Amino acid sequence: MRQIKVNLGFNIGSVGLNNPLVMAPMAGVTNLPFRRIVKEQGAALVFTEMVSAAGLVRDGARTVKLLATRPDERPLAVQLFGRDPETLARAAAMAQEAGAALVDLNMGCPVRKVVRHGAGAALLKDFGLVREILTNMRRALDIPLTVKTRAGWREGQGEVLDLIPILAEAGVEALTLHPRWAVQGFGGRADWDLTARAVERFPGPVIGNGDITRPQHVLTRLKETGCAGIMIGRGALGNPWIFSQALALITGQPAVAPDLEERRCTAERHARMLKDHLGPDRAAFMLRSVLMWYTKRLADSAAFRRSINQIRDYDCLMTELKAYFDRLSLRLDLGQFEAAGL
Repeated sequence: MRQIKVNLGFNIGSVGLNNPLVMAPMAGVTNLPFRRIVKEQGAALVFTEMVSAAGLVRDGARTVKLLATRPDERPLAVQLFGRDPETLARAAAMAQEAGAALVDLNMGCPVRKVVRHGAGAALLKDFGLVREILTNMRRALDIPLTVKTRAGWREGQGEVLDLIPILAEAGVEALTLHPRWAVQGFGGRADWDLTARAVERFPGPVIGNGDITRPQHVLTRLKETGCAGIMIGRGALGNPWIFSQALALITGQPAVAPDLEERRCTAERHARMLKDHLGPDRAAFMLRSVLMWYTKRLADSAAFRRSINQIRDYDCLMTELKAYFDRLSLRLDLGQFEAAGL
């Protein structure tokens, strides 16, 4: 691949971003506490979880809560999924009214329960419907409209390079591309050569996504493809520092890993924010996964995961977390003590 100069920031329509780092929308993950944590670590743009347009229009309380936001996480992008043009247009207008800086149409989710209803990546099977949806959404919005999609449904069907003229004609202002076929799910490898070709053809900024698990991947893909931005998904689970580390590399600084105390403090703060946002019972349900993310690859993490797997109480989970990090700190202190010959 070619090597291209990396620009620090870029614009999506009227929305200015001060660096190229974007947090991906992830169902059950990118709630308000998670978004605030990654924003603090340098993400220039964060997305809500994938929001059902039909659920939002029906005014379901849980769906509406997905749009809750705070000034410290803005600009906020709201990602919608669905297949009915009128419903998606109404939902887009509601997202704008709730404080979204931009609205994104999900055309890439390959999950069966989404695809079987003709939404997500299934839209790649019907470009005529895509044109109608985007035209309706664009008319409903005063803020930028963006799209996140795949390489296509499968090779020879719904390919993104054939979709680009429709996106441009409809007024889509940025394209996020995960260069796997929808039928691949998350298998195989992302084809970043395809992303580079999309950059050459799409008139607005292209954000690359797929297999970004280390800060070095961000800089490499920016240089190789000419993408305006890089979207990070699974690589940020329990590792919000991937944003600050990637930003350091982009600006020519060393990427510094968090020490044990910073990891502990961030995990505890994330837990408290979940409790404040969801209440102790719902927070406890989600917290088990969150704590497993933060402790992954640490010493004795498998034993810690087993110890919390059946716990349903928030305070008990926090007690286990404190005890685990206390044991790690003691082991670290003893190791330093022995290394000093004392």
